[in-house]
Amino acid sequence: MMDFATYGGLFAFSFLAATIFPAQSEIGLSGLVASGNYSIPLLVVAASIGNTLGSVVNWAIGRGLESIAETKSSPISNKSLDRAKSWYRRYGRWSLLLSWAPFIGDPLTFAAGALREPFLSFLVLVSLAKTARYVVVALLTMGWL
Repeated sequence: MMDFATYGGLFAFSFLAATIFPAQSEIGLSGLVASGNYSIPLLVVAASIGNTLGSVVNWAIGRGLESIAETKSSPISNKSLDRAKSWYRRYGRWSLLLSWAPFIGDPLTFAAGALREPFLSFLVLVSLAKTARYVVVALLTMGWL
């Protein structure tokens, strides 16, 4: 039961860290890896899935931003949203490989939804980025890098 709570807790913490809540899931992962009491691959999987699903929530919220932009009282104009869409089509998809990065990663996932990035490409790129980050954190914690 303790293992389920540990992996589930890391999943939940990683999920929250991908949303607007300030959290550093890397610290939680590092502590659990350093303890030597848990399966490192399972820790990486739990953190990666949780963090990726948190980004999916951001993407889904971003999808609703366009309907907000169409209201007269919206701070987002259709013109600025169209300009952002144009920029994102030119550079955006591959910028999702930075979705792991502090400060810019979460806004990128909102923008991807608002700018209608197809879910499958969003999911693949964000999953790769988030998982790679947690693998690197685990390897650094173990002293392998």
